[in-house]
Amino acid sequence: MGRKYISILLLLILLTSCVGILAQDTLSHRKYMVRSVMIGVGKSNVYDTYLSPLEYRGPELRFMHENMRMTKLMGGNVSAQRIIQVNCSSTENISKSSKSYSGMFNWTYALHYQYKIDDNLKILFGPMFDLNGGFIYNTRNSNNPAQAKVYGSIDASAMAIYKFRIVRYPMVLRYQANLPFMGIMFSPEYGQSYYEIFSLNHGGRNVLFTSFHNAPSLRQMLTLDFPIGKTVMRVGYLCDIQQSKVNNLKGHLYSHNFMIGFVRNFCMLRGKNKISLPSKITPF
Repeated sequence: MGRKYISILLLLILLTSCVGILAQDTLSHRKYMVRSVMIGVGKSNVYDTYLSPLEYRGPELRFMHENMRMTKLMGGNVSAQRIIQVNCSSTENISKSSKSYSGMFNWTYALHYQYKIDDNLKILFGPMFDLNGGFIYNTRNSNNPAQAKVYGSIDASAMAIYKFRIVRYPMVLRYQANLPFMGIMFSPEYGQSYYEIFSLNHGGRNVLFTSFHNAPSLRQMLTLDFPIGKTVMRVGYLCDIQQSKVNNLKGHLYSHNFMIGFVRNFCMLRGKNKISLPSKITPF
């Protein structure tokens, strides 16, 4: 029981750190910000040995909201990025004898130092806080039909932004990759039910430390911004690879999504008041 309380305390410290950095950025941000909204469709591969020894594959829907702005940190060379993602999928096994439904929520907050190569190319890198929560539900199981997915990590995040023109048409190409470095994850033990954990209060190692050795994951995205009339459009490809091997249980959530949406530019006036700026390619 002592280990469990220590792990829960570490989770609270991680959440408190996220809130503290978010509050610091709110006080020190510059007036200009860029927001984007995208929706995506693609394929999902779901595997969790707590529920089934088989992989489940099927379509996925995803929503993404991104907020990016410069801060005053390190002489104004650090940008803050906040992303919220929600995705859901309906999958089935190879024999089509059972279905699985999953839903995930992801919140990330990153501080990137911007290193300018030239007028057209920037390299960004820095730490990211990454929080995830969701579920997997299997229609075939009766005793343990669902698995909760709750985990958080500190990631290494890097980004490359390249501005170019085709004739006189401006475009921005961006690639970003996030690699979890260390974190914590909730998981039942092998053969342990949620009834035993929460109702019978059976002890166990249910909150565990994660890193490259037991949760090698990667989230990467490639986007292209281009103006159409007074609107800046954004299209992209998202590859989300989340996997783990803890408590003798293996699992992964693989997603490949085509994303499309738009970008808006804002200028903060006083407090939270803001106005929309004329459409242009984002400088980030």
